[in-house]
Amino acid sequence: MKTFLSEVVENILSEHGNISDIIFVLPGKRAGVFLKREIRRRMTQTAFAPQVYSVEEFVQELSGLRLIPNIQLLFEFYGAYQKATPREQQEDFYSFSKWAQMMLQDFNEIDRYLIPPDRIFSHLSSIKELDHWYLSEKKTPLQEQYIQFWKTLDRYYHLLKAELLSAQCGYQGLIYREAIKNIEHYLSHKEGRKHVFIGFNALNNAESAMIQEFLAAGAEVYWDTDKVFMDDPEHDAGLFMRRYRKAWKHYRDNPFKNINTHFSAPKNIEIIGVPGKTGQAMYVHSILSSLKSNGSIAQAAVVLGNEELLNPILNAIPDDIPDVNITGGFPLAYTPMASWFHAFFQLLENETSGKWYYQHVLNLVSHPVSKTLLTHNGRDLASAFIRTIQDNNIVFITREHLEKAFEHMISDTKNGNSVTELLFFSKDTCTVNDIIKKCTDLTLRMKDIYSGKGNQVFLEYLYRFYEIFNQIRFFNEKYHVISIHALTGIYRELLLQETVDFQGEPLEGLQVMGVLESRNLDYETVIITSVNEGDLPSGKSGNSFIPFDIKVAYGLPTYKEKDAIYAYHFYRLLQRAKNVYLLYNTDSGTFDGGEKSRFIQQLTTFRQENHHIRERIAAPRAENLPGPPSPVKKTPALMEAIRELAQAGFSPTSLTNYIRDPLAFYHQTILHIRDEYEVEETIAANTLGTIIHDTLEDLYKPLTGKVLTLAHIEDMQNRANDIVNLKFGQVYRGGDFSRGKNLLSYEVAKQYLKNFLKTEEKRIREGNSIKIVEIESNLKVKVEVPGIPYPVYLKGKVDRVEEINGTLCFIDYKTGKVEQGDVELAQWEDLIADYKYSKAFQLLCYSYMLTRNSPYTLPAEAAIISFKNLQKGFLKFAKKGESRHDKDNAITEETFQYFSEQLHRLISEICNPDMPFTEKEGP
Repeated sequence: MKTFLSEVVENILSEHGNISDIIFVLPGKRAGVFLKREIRRRMTQTAFAPQVYSVEEFVQELSGLRLIPNIQLLFEFYGAYQKATPREQQEDFYSFSKWAQMMLQDFNEIDRYLIPPDRIFSHLSSIKELDHWYLSEKKTPLQEQYIQFWKTLDRYYHLLKAELLSAQCGYQGLIYREAIKNIEHYLSHKEGRKHVFIGFNALNNAESAMIQEFLAAGAEVYWDTDKVFMDDPEHDAGLFMRRYRKAWKHYRDNPFKNINTHFSAPKNIEIIGVPGKTGQAMYVHSILSSLKSNGSIAQAAVVLGNEELLNPILNAIPDDIPDVNITGGFPLAYTPMASWFHAFFQLLENETSGKWYYQHVLNLVSHPVSKTLLTHNGRDLASAFIRTIQDNNIVFITREHLEKAFEHMISDTKNGNSVTELLFFSKDTCTVNDIIKKCTDLTLRMKDIYSGKGNQVFLEYLYRFYEIFNQIRFFNEKYHVISIHALTGIYRELLLQETVDFQGEPLEGLQVMGVLESRNLDYETVIITSVNEGDLPSGKSGNSFIPFDIKVAYGLPTYKEKDAIYAYHFYRLLQRAKNVYLLYNTDSGTFDGGEKSRFIQQLTTFRQENHHIRERIAAPRAENLPGPPSPVKKTPALMEAIRELAQAGFSPTSLTNYIRDPLAFYHQTILHIRDEYEVEETIAANTLGTIIHDTLEDLYKPLTGKVLTLAHIEDMQNRANDIVNLKFGQVYRGGDFSRGKNLLSYEVAKQYLKNFLKTEEKRIREGNSIKIVEIESNLKVKVEVPGIPYPVYLKGKVDRVEEINGTLCFIDYKTGKVEQGDVELAQWEDLIADYKYSKAFQLLCYSYMLTRNSPYTLPAEAAIISFKNLQKGFLKFAKKGESRHDKDNAITEETFQYFSEQLHRLISEICNPDMPFTEKEGP
């Protein structure tokens, strides 16, 4: 295919004999590489290569200024801000940087579009005053300061400009403004040299004025557009060039070069909706695979509408495509080191008085990079430290915890700080330079570790981070305004600007690039991803202090012009292509998904006659949904584990767990699979229950065998709070219950006990005789289950046995809410068929164990004390009769006869080798 650059070179060679004297100016550097290739291909005799500039390089030569890095510009602006602002009104650098970046962008636009700065700043301050304070007769100091800020913008601008020009540097807009002043001088020194401007589209006012002056001096301009866009007054792809053709004096008498008719040529356009970013990457894989098999991969390009797709796209490129060139580089912010330093700075920012919040410590220590750093003599100290934090429920990590966990690493350090001293330190005792040095030392430590592993990519990442921290150190030593808060902000700003460049051959193989990198380049097959509203075009953005109306009045670009820029790049990619694949994200659950781009709608609505357009929705192959987990057959090994469990003893809780779900019983009780233990930052319900149970045990255990008196209750009321304190410290290890939700839980525990003891006091005052028989007794009884050839035991721990007015009562404490209906039984079969009756089942289990091993006489009663339902009193087990009012609370031998039948059935089912463990269906 004949590309735009080949057409331009062919035309220039036919008109000019000596191409060495021509100076070419293009929108970007990449197009210059391809231009030189076209010149080399078409030259028939030896000649010196012409000069080829990107427009950025060209205006720097015109102006005599060098482009200043964004971060350095921010510091220079802060210096101007300090000079123009009274000391008592000055913000620190950290606060200043939050709004200064946007202001610098506005300065840049004002200069690029050659707007008189004093006029626009005066206009802007007047509007701000009218917008906010026009009703105020007398303004407050804050209002006065606000208005003064807008009135000072012109002074900020002029001070900054003077500082930069004295240092012979500038930001992009200032360089453009100065370049315009120097054109005449430049041309006088370049007589005999022809300038050719190639492939421009959206020009700012400075570029427009510059190119027109060069045109008047004999330069040439080659535009890359199509008749379809130029003839349609509404088509955004031709918006700027229609303006230039109409407004520029040069085109009143000269032709507008290069209007072609490629867009209306035959094309195959496939529009594919794919869910998700990864889905798009996988679809690109299938397209590339088919192109590879057809041998047309060399003339193909993947253009990323959203550059966040770079990583998934790279992973999706087929392995049999050997030559891939990536333009733009991989953002350093997406590398593993970026996430590690993010965790490091998060830890630093949130350190308080030598203590670190456990979650921030875990984020850093559990990172793969940290695990490499914190390995000593083959021992993974990071994992051991994480387990220590979890086991001891440490919410705030102290220096003592660190010294104990990493004592070997600290003692083995001979030169410099240990790794742990570099990771964990108090920001109150460090200067910014100290912190920067720790960061550079950490990168050097990692370099030493990874150099022996041959991971060149990771070493490249490390080198880039080392450069970033050296830049920050340089700025801090020069400007002396960086605080610790500002340090993290500057680091993140530098990180966003850095990329890891890929090495490749830009002239060969598959090309992967962003939209802007595609300028002036043409391919037979173009695959464009993320063709969604919000990506192509990017949509409205309010990243400016200048209101929309003022932008329109002064000719500054608005979202309309920005949309037109995207439209031009999109349609220019399609102009000469023969096969086009447009992928858009159909996932409406994402910010940039769901709505296809207006460019797609435009292509299909105003369809060209020779365009073959096919639309479809692609979806990943969906495997059949997995059914319920397969039943677990009882192998000989499993039957042996069940036998050991039976002999050790089934607990009431494990049996009710089986009633709820046999498969869960298999996992938890037989395989002993537990959820990963985590730090209990706020007190869990089971922990609160343990504390209350343990407190009641300490209070009532000394009263075993005694009849409760009011004096006993008063004594327990006096001691309860101290015991709760003690139990909280023992059970909630390392946890802080002096504030927040934990303090509320602590108060809840005390209130539960207070309410319970009041209930006990009330029972005594009502004339009840309450004798404490047993407290927290461990039980284990043998159960003779017919058909099971080995011993089976039932075990548990009963909370309390009391004798009230001569009637024995077995009591189980529950800190959760239990209702009377939970312990009332209509049919005995329901005990093992419905988990709803698990509380009744447990009460009967405890009653059964107590009466088998102790000389208790029946009848007796069993009850639950629900601390969340104390007003209902003792919730006694009851067997319902035929009438709904007919209830029997007595537990007799007949009760145990019926209960034993159900217990034997349940245990027989567990021990039956022919009955697998199967997941129980929900209600």
